[in-house]
Amino acid sequence: MKVLLTAINAKYIHSNLAILYLKAYAKKYNEHIELLEVTINNEMDYILSEIYKKKPDVIAFSSYIWNIGMIMELSKEIRKVLPNTKIWLGGPEVSYNAAELLKKNPFLDGIMIGEGEVTFHELLDYYVEKSTSLDRIRGIAFRLEDENIKVTAPREPMNLSDVPFPYENMEEFKNKIIYYETSRGCPYSCSYCLSSIEKKVRLRDISLVEKELGIFLANKIPQVKFVDRTFNCNRKHALAIWNYIKEHDNGITNFHFEISADILSEEELNLLNTLRKGLIQLEIGVQSTNPKTIEAINRKMDFSKLAKIVDRIEEGNNIHQHLDLIVGLPYEDYKTFQKSFNEVYALRPNQLQLGFLKILKGSEMYYYSKKNTIIYRESAPYEVLYTDWITFDEVLQLKDVEEMVEVYYNSGQFTYTIQYLEHFFATPFDLYKSLGDYYEENSLFHLSHSRISRYYILLEYCNNKSIGDQKVLEELLIYDLYLRENLKSRPDFAKDNLVNRDLYRGFYQNEELVKQYLTGYEDYSSKQISRVTHMESFDYDLNEAIHHGKTVKKESIVLFDYNNREPLNHDAKTIIFAREEL
Repeated sequence: MKVLLTAINAKYIHSNLAILYLKAYAKKYNEHIELLEVTINNEMDYILSEIYKKKPDVIAFSSYIWNIGMIMELSKEIRKVLPNTKIWLGGPEVSYNAAELLKKNPFLDGIMIGEGEVTFHELLDYYVEKSTSLDRIRGIAFRLEDENIKVTAPREPMNLSDVPFPYENMEEFKNKIIYYETSRGCPYSCSYCLSSIEKKVRLRDISLVEKELGIFLANKIPQVKFVDRTFNCNRKHALAIWNYIKEHDNGITNFHFEISADILSEEELNLLNTLRKGLIQLEIGVQSTNPKTIEAINRKMDFSKLAKIVDRIEEGNNIHQHLDLIVGLPYEDYKTFQKSFNEVYALRPNQLQLGFLKILKGSEMYYYSKKNTIIYRESAPYEVLYTDWITFDEVLQLKDVEEMVEVYYNSGQFTYTIQYLEHFFATPFDLYKSLGDYYEENSLFHLSHSRISRYYILLEYCNNKSIGDQKVLEELLIYDLYLRENLKSRPDFAKDNLVNRDLYRGFYQNEELVKQYLTGYEDYSSKQISRVTHMESFDYDLNEAIHHGKTVKKESIVLFDYNNREPLNHDAKTIIFAREEL
């Protein structure tokens, strides 16, 4: 008997925690279980051939909104080439309307509903040992011999501490993001979210958590993403974990948490401010700053309090903050969304993500949409098209804004040029809207762009719209470029670098100067140091341009140090000299 647990992930660097949990809990049957992880970017033919070569007796897919379409297409073809293979689905995308899915899709044999560890183990009791019957297994829907569908009683939530640690061989996950879970359920009732269905929060025993975190730290895993829906909903639990990773910090591993910022206590904030720079990332869902919208989605959030806490964390300059907004929520029109955008943008998060409302089956928003005008796509990911408050035209405009924010803000590749450009617009939203309009007018959205081409486009846009001073813009773009990498070839708009050879050699061959301004180069020769650093001359006062939008002549030389980067944004460390200092 061969059972194939299959995950179709969004990206190669992702790992699928769900199938790892199923395999770990069904350890008794591990000789019968194989895992297959592919991505939505793989060709359908490739995935089908990989499955066919393994010739499983049972195949189970981990199903989400981003992969359900591909899973259904694959399952149809699997039924043709492997007619005797039993095809099962599980996961949030199929748990709500399992019976209906089986009726509509005769090539499927069954669906695991809700939490899957115990259910999957009992399915293997049935398939491998024949020690039970399907109708005795809780939490499944399956097809009877007469083609009728049977749905069994719901599965009771399990003790989260009974789930085994899923990462047996850390070498297998060397180049992947590790996903980790210490709680299930959420105490909040946000209407767009499935996690709110389970109100009771179950916690994994902290002694187990600390032991498992120790394994990640000992193996120097680059990043561990906690999938807990509101990590800090239990203050004692959150503090214990943050204290543990602080005390056992290996200087390498980074931890990502989704939190509710406005419930952070003074004790938590004080602790967060003591963490190593870059040790943790915080993802904070704002969704909207419109009070009427917040009330309509059953969300408990005090934005003024949240803003103060985000500012407080930012003052520590040690934590990457990622803030989210959602387009298409009730009572959020185009104008109020602009306000939400500008208010959140003013907090200067490291990343600002614009999401578009997805109507998840079984969520409260799913039922709300039937009584109100919230029109969304019929197929996954069920994304909003328009509502009573926002038109499809406006949604499309916000799609353009979203892409411009991704390219020119979230990438971190245009930080100081964008800060300069903000001075020429009434609001930040107006800047990204104007950029989006330019891309649309010039048919740039659907072209493939290299990194450097984005700099040329931004410069052309500014020249075309007569925004800012061209010479200042060129210098800021060069500054942003060199912050990220030591360029092998300079763009056409870069002026000649006026750091002459004598000045250049004078710095690198002066041990005292090198020691004063650069750290960690004790064993490097002057030639080696020059290869991992760069000196660039500037004619304008970049600080005046960035902070005040002014054009002020002031010569300076900037030294970019690529061996010493900022942990939060990976920019090269910079040292600014007046020419006479060298």
